[in-house]
Amino acid sequence: MGGVPRANRRRPEPPSRGVLGRGVDRTVTGPDGSWVVRPLRGDTSEKTYRCPGCAQDIPPGRAHVVVWPSRGTFSPGDGVSERRHWHTSCFDARGRRGPR
Repeated sequence: MGGVPRANRRRPEPPSRGVLGRGVDRTVTGPDGSWVVRPLRGDTSEKTYRCPGCAQDIPPGRAHVVVWPSRGTFSPGDGVSERRHWHTSCFDARGRRGPR
């Protein structure tokens, strides 16, 4: 009975999957606060949105992110009424450009 000892470590849980075409929410913190960011695939977008970063349209079918403040004591969803649709690159560059 001189085999290899069995590892008793639990395997990590796989990451949760988003709901039907939506990415998994993540929280991003920067000098402008803490934000919940949800990536959207282009095939789930059906409306035109105005990006607050560049003031250009995000047409239907274009992948982008939905962002809202992650404030709230019990739920990051408390700021969901303030959600905005951004081009992914515009949101990532928000600290490097001036206010619009």
